[in-house]
Amino acid sequence: MKIGLAVCAAVLAASPALAATAANPFSADTAVLDLSGINFASVDGQKRLAIRMDDVANKVCGQGMSTIHLALGAQARGCRADVIADIRARVAVATAAREPARGTQLAAR
Repeated sequence: MKIGLAVCAAVLAASPALAATAANPFSADTAVLDLSGINFASVDGQKRLAIRMDDVANKVCGQGMSTIHLALGAQARGCRADVIADIRARVAVATAAREPARGTQLAAR
């Protein structure tokens, strides 16, 4: 189990969350999601993951953009949704890759 989580963390840390930002001085082009110390099976781990995903999305998309202009705020919210969806997809792929393949069992005796 721990080896699988280490593989998952290595895959996600090696591929930073990216978003299309149009030369925004209030955001970064890339950010790396640090998964060290997170237990995906616990509630606390899920909370920590959500907080870190928000931090990455804020770095990539900018924070408080609606205070500058409402259109920028809407663009930042869309960017955040895309970044978080991308992270969740990568977590799902990495989690599925570490689980052993199981066939579908239709009936048993």
